[in-house]
Amino acid sequence: MKLQTVLPLITLLLAGTAHAEAVQAPLVTRTALDALTVSWSGREPVDIFLSDDPDAKPDDAKLVSKEDRDGTETVKVAAGERAYFLLRGHKSGDLVRVAERVLPLQQGSNFRDIGGYPAADGKHVRWGLIYRSGGQPLLTDADVKQIQALQLANLVDLRSGEERVIAPTRIDGVPYQAVGYSMSALTGGSVPKNGQGVYRNLPTMMAPQLRLIFQDLLARKGAIAYNCSAGQDRTGFVTAMILSALVVPRATIVADYHLSTTYRRPEWEMPKIDTVAQANNPVAMFFAKYQQDPAAAIPQPLKEADGTPFLSHAFDEVDSRWGSVENYLDQEIGVTKLDLAALRAGYLE
Repeated sequence: MKLQTVLPLITLLLAGTAHAEAVQAPLVTRTALDALTVSWSGREPVDIFLSDDPDAKPDDAKLVSKEDRDGTETVKVAAGERAYFLLRGHKSGDLVRVAERVLPLQQGSNFRDIGGYPAADGKHVRWGLIYRSGGQPLLTDADVKQIQALQLANLVDLRSGEERVIAPTRIDGVPYQAVGYSMSALTGGSVPKNGQGVYRNLPTMMAPQLRLIFQDLLARKGAIAYNCSAGQDRTGFVTAMILSALVVPRATIVADYHLSTTYRRPEWEMPKIDTVAQANNPVAMFFAKYQQDPAAAIPQPLKEADGTPFLSHAFDEVDSRWGSVENYLDQEIGVTKLDLAALRAGYLE
């Protein structure tokens, strides 16, 4: 894995594991199609357990290394297998769970788990329950099987009606939810310049979708996933609201948001558009322009020229109009303080 991928992950997780001195900065990277490497730092030997269950306890998991002192262990796994590691301080018993951040899909983009982040009361977001993603129109059969193995209870599509027609998801067998709206709500009828103009509109535009997602989260029927086309803007805002509800620090939320620049694969987000056949479809032609632009094949940093994250504009809109994310969730989305307490009880460990 590239260094620019590893370093943000270490930064993100270090803040959440410093309280458990035996195990600091745990990280899982895929070093081969059938191999994962878990790394960490700390003050004592570590026992490493492996399981395909995100809720597994050490007694229910496979011990793969005992009293490990070198800070790294590589484990063979089946290709596409979703694996969760438990790292336990051999002397202290301090326990940290960690998994691969992004699913290693063959033809997917930006499909990742938002578990593991530090949250309220010294806890962490549970792994294996909330996934964010880009579009899924070009998944391979193997990709579909890998996602089906997550046992998703709901998939919420944040895309416009036009996008969903042009690039329907390939994920089958999962309850599917969407709210119809036109792409013009996002673009204003023209090619938008990503940044303040788009992000200031997201708290209002994405409110119906957020209501669905929080209803699904509160129902606790199982893991959920949600996506837009790139998995970075609309999906980034929704993720920011979920993580804020779980009291994840805003700096960590923004760091997670910027991971889209690393994990996006634009070539798998939209089928190749036939500009002749779609000549009278303005939304199709809108995406065709991106496909014809070589620069669009490379994910661009999600920040202004001065370094301001685009996501900050959405937070500014929420803070200025509603006073806080909690007020926004209560007044606009219908998520009460009791709901927030239930979410934190269910999605933190």
